Amino acid sequence: MPTVGTSQSGIPPITLILGGARSGKSRYAEHLIEEAASGGTYCATAEARDAEMAERIAAHRARRGRFWRTVEAPLELAPAIAAEVTQERPLLVDCLTLWLSNLILAGRRPDREADELVWELRKAAGPVVLVANEVGMGLVPETPLGRRFRDAAGWLNQEVAAIADRVVFVAAGLPLVLKET
Repeated sequence: MPTVGTSQSGIPPITLILGGARSGKSRYAEHLIEEAASGGTYCATAEARDAEMAERIAAHRARRGRFWRTVEAPLELAPAIAAEVTQERPLLVDCLTLWLSNLILAGRRPDREADELVWELRKAAGPVVLVANEVGMGLVPETPLGRRFRDAAGWLNQEVAAIADRVVFVAAGLPLVLKET
């Protein structure tokens, strides 16, 4: 029987995995679900806007294998969560930072979209594991767009972390639990 604050799979209702680029956060998130469930849904937010990104997406798909069913949600993340999450099939969102970038490039309001995301996460029908880059530990971006993005990413991570049951920071493939309720 699950403990208070966990699903039947043993995964908390909302888990946020933070880290830098190539820190191992996606693999760690995948492992959490693979160890706890018989199948997972991978909610991909990346768009292949160039050949290099297409190669990255292909490598991610090849690594995942048959355990995962993939749903693409480069912009409509909250509706994807509402439609896809079940107790039996946890959802992995990879990644919030790319989703945010897509929103900004599409001229959408990240603050409104974040509110909608938080609303859907609070009422999700099963566990959701979200991956995001921690972008606030580096240099201040040179451009206004870069600073706007960095600020929006910081606020988004804070909003999701505030409602998350577990928050983990991953560096060099090593997890550090920041919050566990």
